[in-house]
Amino acid sequence: MWSFLKQFFEQRTGSKIIPIDGLKGLEKSDTIFHNLVVENHIPGVSVTILQEGKVILQKGYGHANIESKTNIDPQKTLFRIASISKCITGLAFGKMVEEGLVHWDDSLFKYVPEYPQKRFDFTLRQLANHTAGIRGYRGKEFALNQPYSIQDSLKVFRNDPLQFEPGKGYLYNSFDFVLLSLAMERAAGTSFETYVQEKVLLPLGMHDTFPERISTNSKEEVSERSRSDGTSTKSTNYTKSISGFRKAVPVNNFYKLAGGGYLSTSADIASMGQALLQQELLDKKTYQEILFNYPVKNHPIYYGLGFQVSQDALGRWYVGHVGSSVGAYTNFYVYPEQGTVVSILINCTDPKVQADLDSAIQAVWD
Repeated sequence: MWSFLKQFFEQRTGSKIIPIDGLKGLEKSDTIFHNLVVENHIPGVSVTILQEGKVILQKGYGHANIESKTNIDPQKTLFRIASISKCITGLAFGKMVEEGLVHWDDSLFKYVPEYPQKRFDFTLRQLANHTAGIRGYRGKEFALNQPYSIQDSLKVFRNDPLQFEPGKGYLYNSFDFVLLSLAMERAAGTSFETYVQEKVLLPLGMHDTFPERISTNSKEEVSERSRSDGTSTKSTNYTKSISGFRKAVPVNNFYKLAGGGYLSTSADIASMGQALLQQELLDKKTYQEILFNYPVKNHPIYYGLGFQVSQDALGRWYVGHVGSSVGAYTNFYVYPEQGTVVSILINCTDPKVQADLDSAIQAVWD
């Protein structure tokens, strides 16, 4: 049975499955990523791993576009990064506090007074760590394909009650970051994307990170900004099915840019991770705020301000984010004790391969 499946996968991909028995270190990591594509678990993946600031693995596996067999370049191929976008927003929030434009515990209503008053007030900090009580997605809201602005999108959830008294519960969601980003652009006096570009992305050299643009006429993806030399290209987004991969349904993520709407390369995301390790961009005190493992009722929630502050499958502490959205699945881990940054971007709706990714990451230290 195994030999038949092995032959089937190899015929479909044109590549051979490589046994991992006896492999260690980066050779094992490389083989795991390779086999995920050959065994048809994912269409493509872009990987960048840094250790002590040096690239130890940077490679594309599979295809950015299956139909055209376009290869993946970790430095140039753009992927939806899903909730890794929240990390970018966390850095921008910290910068805005440093500039005195907002304060951690300002009320949302100071900046967005038109948002319907709820039973309790809640703060920007509570929005950033998902303790404000705002609800999560219902039904297929995660795949909305409407040309909403950030403000327009409030109609989706503005009239719903809080799920709990702010500060006394934790509910991970992206609507928190819709509200946070609206408050931030009001405070900055410019668009959220412009502030982030000028204060976070350009200073960190993240030249291939920007919002995904959708044509309002065709509702199809259109060309986004790219490198000045025009060499960056966007991967196609897929969803896994019994018969293989099909193109993911069209979505417009711009309204939730702060929580899940950015495009980037694995190289750019790794650069952001290295800046975290070196505590560039922000003051040490600011990093302590955004990377603090906030508690609720004296129990840690393993979340900071836009960052997961948690442990991986083997108990190593990291900051970063796992992301999942239509046509994308992503891992971003920064390991302070090991001086290691991991950036993994997949162009497929959750393909259920996290255990394999964990194994590939673990192998780095084998």
